[in-house]
Amino acid sequence: MASNFRYQIPARTFTKAYKNYRSYKVYLAKDFNCRCGYTDCPDFWFGGKNTFHIDHFKPFSKNPNLETEYSNLVYCCSYVNILKSNDEGDYIDPCDVDFNDHFERDSDGSIVPKAGSKEANYMFNKLQLGLRRYSLIWKLDEMYEKMLKLRDQINDPKNEKIKNDLKILNSDLSEEFITYLKSYVS
Repeated sequence: MASNFRYQIPARTFTKAYKNYRSYKVYLAKDFNCRCGYTDCPDFWFGGKNTFHIDHFKPFSKNPNLETEYSNLVYCCSYVNILKSNDEGDYIDPCDVDFNDHFERDSDGSIVPKAGSKEANYMFNKLQLGLRRYSLIWKLDEMYEKMLKLRDQINDPKNEKIKNDLKILNSDLSEEFITYLKSYVS
């Protein structure tokens, strides 16, 4: 069963201008929900903001006037930024178009381009969006979010009667989380 590629669409909201595009990183992280604009993977699983890059959607080497233009910047993981490099192929701007119209996730969290989208298929191949790392991170993040919600339910006094069942569910989910985490780090 397919699911949405992402649940929060990034939006560039920062309006101030800087002379160095690196000065925008903290604002880009916020606008992109601390997630890669192209894979939707949280920066947390890559080591945080320090490891993420700033991509120039239109390469500034070929468009020097866009080097510090905030509307041309994309918060992304290093893997994608390096693969994209100076390529000016058929890319979809993560803030201008809903990626859910072009990509989806399969039951394992793998990124799947929709057949009718030539841009999604181009990006999938060029940026290697089918790598296992992206499905593992998606699944880990999904389980982590569920664990946080479950913890809140366990601590909620109105759930006292089912607290033990919730703890068992949390234990099962923790085991699955550890299994996936071991796959990711090995």
